[in-house]
Amino acid sequence: MTKLPTKKQIQKKKIILSVVAAAAVLLVIAFYLIMTQSGHWLIDDDDFEHVKWAVVLDGQSADMERTDLAAELMASGKVDSVMILGRRILHNRSNAELYLEDFMRLGDFDSNAVYIARHDDPSTIGEAFTIIPWLKKHNVDTVLILTGASSTYRVKRIFSKLSGDSPVYLTKDVHHYFYNPDSWYTNRESRKEWLRGWAALAVSYIDLLPAGLLTAEDSFYYKPIVSAKEYEAEKNPIVDLQSLLPKVQEKMVENAVEAAAKDTTVKDSTVKDTTQKESKKEPASKADSSKTK
Repeated sequence: MTKLPTKKQIQKKKIILSVVAAAAVLLVIAFYLIMTQSGHWLIDDDDFEHVKWAVVLDGQSADMERTDLAAELMASGKVDSVMILGRRILHNRSNAELYLEDFMRLGDFDSNAVYIARHDDPSTIGEAFTIIPWLKKHNVDTVLILTGASSTYRVKRIFSKLSGDSPVYLTKDVHHYFYNPDSWYTNRESRKEWLRGWAALAVSYIDLLPAGLLTAEDSFYYKPIVSAKEYEAEKNPIVDLQSLLPKVQEKMVENAVEAAAKDTTVKDSTVKDTTQKESKKEPASKADSSKTK
């Protein structure tokens, strides 16, 4: 005869089943949140009316979506100045120069209000080390950072951690088909961006552990940041012919003096040779006259 479970055993079994059911429900909720919300957790999209500075970080696609947005914001008056960053890609050429050339073609922008920051930094933290001291040195209070959508939360945290209270950083979701936070799992590129975003965020917590605050005094360590106008002057230097005229005249006078000196030397050597030849002829003529006698 089968022994019936006791009331205590039945109660224990019910508790175990309830725990398993609750765990299953929690797993379903967690799975749902990961699939539908985790893509948005990487994004920090700020609303703003106007900022003085926008910074375009390196790493955009060939569609130039970040510089396009920066040009749109500057043309609409929402941004006063733009700084474009880019790492060196070939000898002395950098992405920043290519981005700048494309940006300047998008509108009639003041070249004194657009800046270029060429660097060799392989990471976002390196870019932060490059420009934060410069921003502090120029007393910039608020900065809009344009980067990939899945990097906005991480980038804002890095810049804020290294800057302290100032400047204040804003980020914007730069919409691009590479990353769709609503359905990141349906597209291969979106899945890669999602995975890369979470991995980079985790690593950034470790990277920032020994980091201290950057100050304006740190700016002299890094390559100068120049305006588009200064970059064009550096790329296509203008020669002032008027300033060269005195040097040309001085050189002409020197050449004339040297030519006159050479002429005098030639004449002296010619006279000397003629004199020597005539002196040799005189004894010979005297000998001939004596023989005739």
